[in-house]
Amino acid sequence: MSTNELTLTPSQSPSLTKGKLIVSPTQTLGVVRRPVNTTGWREWLFTVDHKKLGIMYGTVAFVFFIVGGVEALLIRLQLALPDGRILSADKYNQMFTMHATTMIFLFAMPMAAAFANYFLPLQIGARDVAFPRLNALSFWLFLTGGLILNASWFLGGAADGGWFMYAPNSGPVFSPSNGVDFWILGLQIAGIASLIGSINLIVTVLNMRAPGMTLMKMPVFTWMILVVQFLLVFSLPVITVALVLLMFQRSYGATFFDVSQGADPLLWQHLFWIFGHPEVYVLILPAFGIISEVLPTFSRKPLFGYPFVVFSGASIGLVGFGVWAHHMFASGLGPVSVAVFSMATMAIAIPTGVKIFNWILTMWGGKIWYSAAMKFAIGLVILFTIGGLSGVTHAVAPSDTQQTDTYYIVAHFHYVLFGGMVFGLFSGFYYWWPKVFGKMLNEKLGSWNFWFMVIGMNMAFGPMHILGLQGQPRRMYVWTEARAGEGFFNLGFWNMVSSVGSFILATGVLFFIINVIKTTRNPERAPLDPWDARTLEWITTSPPKVHNFDRIPVVHHLDEFFHRKYEEDEATHTMKQVATGEELVRAEEAAADADIHMPGPSYWPLLLSIGMGVLGMGVIYGTPIMVVGGLIVLFSSYGWVLEPSVPDAIDFDTPSTDGHTKEITPVG
Repeated sequence: MSTNELTLTPSQSPSLTKGKLIVSPTQTLGVVRRPVNTTGWREWLFTVDHKKLGIMYGTVAFVFFIVGGVEALLIRLQLALPDGRILSADKYNQMFTMHATTMIFLFAMPMAAAFANYFLPLQIGARDVAFPRLNALSFWLFLTGGLILNASWFLGGAADGGWFMYAPNSGPVFSPSNGVDFWILGLQIAGIASLIGSINLIVTVLNMRAPGMTLMKMPVFTWMILVVQFLLVFSLPVITVALVLLMFQRSYGATFFDVSQGADPLLWQHLFWIFGHPEVYVLILPAFGIISEVLPTFSRKPLFGYPFVVFSGASIGLVGFGVWAHHMFASGLGPVSVAVFSMATMAIAIPTGVKIFNWILTMWGGKIWYSAAMKFAIGLVILFTIGGLSGVTHAVAPSDTQQTDTYYIVAHFHYVLFGGMVFGLFSGFYYWWPKVFGKMLNEKLGSWNFWFMVIGMNMAFGPMHILGLQGQPRRMYVWTEARAGEGFFNLGFWNMVSSVGSFILATGVLFFIINVIKTTRNPERAPLDPWDARTLEWITTSPPKVHNFDRIPVVHHLDEFFHRKYEEDEATHTMKQVATGEELVRAEEAAADADIHMPGPSYWPLLLSIGMGVLGMGVIYGTPIMVVGGLIVLFSSYGWVLEPSVPDAIDFDTPSTDGHTKEITPVG
């Protein structure tokens, strides 16, 4: 609402005066009173602050990372020796299904959302996202979906059809337990969370950038997050449709994938991979954005070829929609389809290669500071390149057909996703930790963290190329010595190397956890600008204030923060420092805006997500539970709609002489 529509005068009761609505700060327009000035645990449960939500996203995602890691270690223990007895066949199927599902949907995507939630508004000079309450709803729906997915372990067994859940394996005949139902409903709820979040971030970027920040002055991280949100908007509806079809087949007797009824199980494969391959870039592009901030900072140079990095990211997102069928070459698509998708798969290597060359040239000739963040960034460049080269073989139909459903595929996507995405996320941890928490992670422990992870990762996943080319199926739960082969290509030797490597990798992650605990106990505060950074998020206090910026910055340059600290010497054409980060922050505080309003807390997002969870469980356990969940959803929606856009007194300015007050920042 504009101030012409809503006037707030604390001294008056709600009434209509000359066509204007007058609201007292002691009263509300909602169903029940809005939580105001919450503290303690309520401050986190009811928050709509993008920074708190980013921290909550990251914390929950990391917990799921540990869960998925434990599942991976159990898989490697099962395969370390012949005739493994750690897991039964059924438990093994559940374990690798949940491992992949957890790592992709409950760790990688929400951890990228954590970085996006926290830093995107800061990088574009905004006080919050466009719709703060929708942002909170997105987090709580993600948590609800994750809990439902993992509840299956305790309610009859987890999903067992593989993370891509091919029909007819996912049908009631081959998966009669409720595990797949939990999987379907958990992903549907988490998918709603992602869709809400993507729309929110798109609107934020397009409408809330600081004055002067054109699209080509946005940081690369913000650009990559924007591309990812468009990928989600266009791909999530496809998997949502597929999940709805599968839900109706399992719960209500539909026959969408039943061959005996004239249906085609390949329909599921097409629907899944139309989503599934863009999903790969949903996971990797945020990491690309992170290291595109880290590499220039620690190379003491601007990013080489900024426009090429931006447009290559957008190209990856576009071309990524046209390569899905290389996952289906073994299904008999026909020569024309195979040729088209082979060429598309080859083409997507071009924008990826452009990024790699730009990163290398950014470092070329730079004064490189080998911090922990920089080590992980360089690790990403190297490991992702290896994974990308192994992926190019999938563009050649004969080799792809041979490699399909072998451990070669497992090796490829772990180099791309773990070596790429996870290393990028860890680079971001070390780079932005002082900004988020005001404390520096220990660099020595960070170095140990890096080296154990890089050694363990190559030991764990490198041998899988050999195992795959030797014919080890990716979903084989046990192998025998009699069929292991001999010499260099013995399956037993390489399975043991891979299993040992997985535990070395886990040790690297343990070093990070130790680092976090040690840092938490360290009373020493981090400098405001510890890395001599380049982008706007560093022109604030560490951690940032609730309102992010004391005054909204006006942007004149790409890397605005750097250009406020340094100016070019006309005589020598070198950059000379004219101010420190601390001085710039103090100057912003001294010129702070007089009236800053922020959206108030709300409990409706939490309550609505609970209702969605109960509704989902009702699909499995019966209509009465569905009715209860539906009522909670309706009540929460009703309360949300009628909740006042202005919380109680905390969001009121002191009335001016004419009785008018300033409008608050729009609340989603």
